Amino acid sequence: MASEEPCANPLLLGWVKEWVDLARERNSKGIITYKHAYSALKACPVTFNHPSQLQQLKGFGPKLCDRLTERLQKHCQENGLPMPKRPRQWRIPGLNNENEDDDADPRPAKKPRKQKPYVPTLRSGAYALILGLTTIGEEAPVGMTKAQLIDAAQPHCDASFTAPSDPTRFYTAWNSMKTLLEKDLVYERGRPLRRYALTDEGWEVARRIQKTADLTPAQLAAQQRRELQPPVTENPPPLPPPPPIPPTRSPSVEVMEITEIEQPQSSAYADVVANGDSTSASVALPTFRPIRLAPGTFTVHLVLDVREIRSKTDRDYMQEELTKKGVKPIMRALELGDALWVAKCHDPNFLSRTGSEGDEVVLDWIVERKRLDDLIGSIRDGRFHEQKFRLKRSGVKNVVYIVEEMAMDSMSFQKYEEAVQSAIASTQVVNGYFLKKTQKMDDTIRYLTRMTMLLKKQYESKSLLVIPTEVLTSRNFLPLLEHLREKEPTVGHYISYPAFASMASKSDMMTLRDVYLKMLMCTKQVTGEKALEIQKRWKTPYEFVKAYEKYGNSEEGKKRKKDMIFAHMGNLVGRKKVARTLSHKIAEIWNDV
Repeated sequence: MASEEPCANPLLLGWVKEWVDLARERNSKGIITYKHAYSALKACPVTFNHPSQLQQLKGFGPKLCDRLTERLQKHCQENGLPMPKRPRQWRIPGLNNENEDDDADPRPAKKPRKQKPYVPTLRSGAYALILGLTTIGEEAPVGMTKAQLIDAAQPHCDASFTAPSDPTRFYTAWNSMKTLLEKDLVYERGRPLRRYALTDEGWEVARRIQKTADLTPAQLAAQQRRELQPPVTENPPPLPPPPPIPPTRSPSVEVMEITEIEQPQSSAYADVVANGDSTSASVALPTFRPIRLAPGTFTVHLVLDVREIRSKTDRDYMQEELTKKGVKPIMRALELGDALWVAKCHDPNFLSRTGSEGDEVVLDWIVERKRLDDLIGSIRDGRFHEQKFRLKRSGVKNVVYIVEEMAMDSMSFQKYEEAVQSAIASTQVVNGYFLKKTQKMDDTIRYLTRMTMLLKKQYESKSLLVIPTEVLTSRNFLPLLEHLREKEPTVGHYISYPAFASMASKSDMMTLRDVYLKMLMCTKQVTGEKALEIQKRWKTPYEFVKAYEKYGNSEEGKKRKKDMIFAHMGNLVGRKKVARTLSHKIAEIWNDV
């Protein structure tokens, strides 16, 4: 629409006037530029043949001139008029250059720095917000509320729009909206309910993103609707009610009291597996016929500990995010680890009919998750080594340690940095566990999702052999498992979840042997391997002390006491070998030599 005010370029002035009104309505920061352009064009007495010539006026740049060119081209097509040709020289002699000296040598123009167009990082907060806003269309009369925009944008972002990636901070992916508002890519209107929509510049960025992704707005909207729909599984098996939480396990996120669930004194599975004969030195391995689970009779599920919470006010974050990604976890209080995978039978009574119990079989994968601050705390109070000891006794072949490298105070971290690096190296080299580092909880959730999908492909297409619980005891389980793995290294043997939980709960019940080994390991440089070798030769602490006392208190006897362990273990190979200095140190502690 042409402006009614007298002007040498009424058509161009009318279009600029429309943009001034639109910027004022949207409360856009670009209104100042549009006002300057409008005033300069209105006061200019020169008639321009092409919008590119307007660049010599205040307020007009290449971008605004290109928009006017597009508008003029559209106007000419609608009215059947010829489009003016772009002149080779856009500067008109005599306009804004009256004082220039024709005889003087022209000063070389400084090459302007080309400003790169803004393109947000892939799957960042700004990237997701722009794609989310494209779903309402360019001609939408109203924008989107914050809640609507978050629902549309979340599938395109790796970070959460509602919960901070670090519980100690308050920044979410929604903070990217401030950047988009400052760059005038998004405008907001309305109080108190704010609504958001893309500006013309924002739509240009959106088109660049869509061009890169090779998606049209209609395809993008359809894809977003598909991603927002929860996955539907055919006849999902019913989830069992979670058993009560045992009091013996410390959470890996925050130490907090769970008042909703009454904590019992012992595990509900404590009596499923017998303790076995503790008087006999050797362990007799049972013979049995394994229970066979055929492919198609079970499905693989992720089991997540109920104490894996994000914060006191956000307990279900991990469960909800995993469900959004197509992995609905089974929530229960785990006796050991923070997550594991089970094969759940379609027939809930199949295992009970064949010599086992329950309807779940524990697979050879378990996850222990540690936030960096919790890892430091567990190293300081000794829980770290105790948890690794319990994981080793669980019989699970593949142990994954996830360390979330959350932001910490630099002074606090530097104090324990060496201990953390040593603990990580020991976990990988000595224990042989796989260690995965993540930056935040969202990365951990994505890792668990990928692991679940991978294990479903790996296990659901083959048969599983289950050891009947009736032949198991807490003493023969590990030797039996080691024997089966040596005999048939390519075939896996598994146990039911109640049997696994029973033996994991028994690992908290310290036997005399366990106490003896821990007493030995209190001496610096006495590792688990060395302690086991000592225990093999002197079965009990009483027998160990008596072995020292038989040498007497003479000078020769004291010398033989110092070298007693070295004489028995000085010729061993590798980590089991005990040096003479360590033998002297142990003698000082155990016999006060």
